[in-house]
Order: sequence, then C-alpha cells, then structure tokens
Amino acid sequence: MAATETPAGTQTFEAKIVPGHQVASGRNLDPRFPGGTIRMQIPHFRELGVDLSSYHPGTINVSIAPLRYEVIAPRWTLRAVKWHPTEPVEDFSFFDVEVLVKDEVVGKGLIYHPHPDTKPEHFQRADVLELLLPFIEGLEYGAVLQLRTDKSQILIS
Repeated sequence: MAATETPAGTQTFEAKIVPGHQVASGRNLDPRFPGGTIRMQIPHFRELGVDLSSYHPGTINVSIAPLRYEVIAPRWTLRAVKWHPTEPVEDFSFFDVEVLVKDEVVGKGLIYHPHPDTKPEHFQRADVLELLLPFIEGLEYGAVLQLRTDKSQILIS
C-alpha cells in the first residue's frame, strides 16, 4: 500500500477502519465525558473559529499501516484549549480529508489530531488517524476506505 500523488497537490491512500477508545463518541461510558469528548469540545472549538457541528460527534479511527503521516501545515491548530473542567488544556490540529468510493467523493471531513504532547491519555498508534465526518452509512471495522488529503497539510508516506 502506498500513497498515490493525485492532481493539485493531493494524495490518495487506503486506510482500514479499526476500533478506537470510544471516548470521542462517548460509547465507552466514561463518566468524565458524558456524551463523548467531541460533543464537549464542539462549543469550545466553535468559539475559536472551528465549527464541527456538521460532523457526526465521534471519530472514525483508521490505520494507514504500513504508511505513516507527517504534519506539515494544518488547516487549523488550536492551542491550550480548556474544554473540560478538570482535564488539562490540550492542543488540536485539523486537516482536510475526503472519503472516496470508486474515485467518487462520498464524504468530506477533517482529520482530528489531538497533539500527543498535550493529550493526557487515550493515545493512538503512530499509524492511526482519527476522522471527523458526516454520518456515512455502512462503515464498519475492517472496511478499507480510500482517503484523499492535501500534501501541503499532512504528508502520507
């Protein structure tokens, strides 16, 4: 599996849906995060200029192994966000992403990247990306998605 360069500085690559910690969606039922971290973060991010209200309030975790990603220049970076009353502040970056099926875009969203150096727990493997997308019917663990990103924001190699 390799990232393929596509027109206008984008790259297309495959990613496999994998289980996550289920904290973003709230499915892990951690009482610290009622309704999930994304629901809790949405108003704080909106105040800082990033509106996530059009996305499903949870992330789709995908593995790009054996590929890796390198942060270049995120679309947005939010620093020292105090989104929870007792958890420490965190930094977040967001990158544009498109989901394709047979070369047709079926969803546009963001790669959600809590910075590992400010994230207190629930770390992701180095090959895992978290996607914020509108709800897409039929996504399930093990499914392989085709993703397209902007190489000037995040480089897949």
